[in-house]
Amino acid sequence: MTEFENIVVARSSIPALVVTVVLMTAIPVAFLIYWRRKHKGQTKLSWLIAGAAGFLVSARVLELGMHYLCILADNPVSRFINGNTAAFVLYGTLAAGVFEECGRHIVLKYIMKKNRTRENAVLYGIGHGGIEALAVILPSMIFSLVIAIVFSAGDVESALNTLKITPETASAALPTVQAAVSFDYGMMAMNVMERLFAMGIHIGLTVIVYYGVVGAKKVCLPGAILLHMLADTFPALYQKGVLPLWSVEVWAALWTVSIVFIAVKLYRKTEAQEAAQNQS
Repeated sequence: MTEFENIVVARSSIPALVVTVVLMTAIPVAFLIYWRRKHKGQTKLSWLIAGAAGFLVSARVLELGMHYLCILADNPVSRFINGNTAAFVLYGTLAAGVFEECGRHIVLKYIMKKNRTRENAVLYGIGHGGIEALAVILPSMIFSLVIAIVFSAGDVESALNTLKITPETASAALPTVQAAVSFDYGMMAMNVMERLFAMGIHIGLTVIVYYGVVGAKKVCLPGAILLHMLADTFPALYQKGVLPLWSVEVWAALWTVSIVFIAVKLYRKTEAQEAAQNQS
């Protein structure tokens, strides 16, 4: 497989990937420790678990099932979506917004009825964003680290055999291998920033949906869906090769600040609503 013969592992690849793996683990843990210590006795770990479970069911089971039908499977719908940038972006952002925000709404309104407080709502958001980091992002980083380590030995044939890359799968595997061996500290910084932004967005959107549940504000759920769609627009365009990666980070920072700002204002408004909720 001649396309792999010129693969060279950058000097920064392995250490940058190691640091990224450590930070991807540390970020959600740090959010959890900080919030639990700040609100000792006011938060329940069941809300963290509910947030993690809500993400896994809504995003990794239901949403991925929809993606299989509409993107991965070969049918007229998938061919139209994959062949049209506007359709791809609209579908991708709408699916993410609807599945994740409706999942939050269902869990917060119908399942997590005990200890329904704003502090626990934030803990739910930490669980939602944290499990995404640990179950989705972290494994891909670890796999990239394995690729970089295997190819750093210099024996391409042995590396291909170790990674089970065959002539049939070589063309599909090449971009992943190239990304792993060229990973640098700049990519590390972007991945860490993206995860911090994602945690802020997940927590903020959870607070917005929570405010709608405890305050019977019907506009909050569609508002959260719209905000989620807007935050995901540039990442979807990047996936189609329309935008550079740096623009995605700038866009993510903009919407993180906007969503967190809205969430903080709503968080401060919930004290009276929670008192009324607890009395009922």
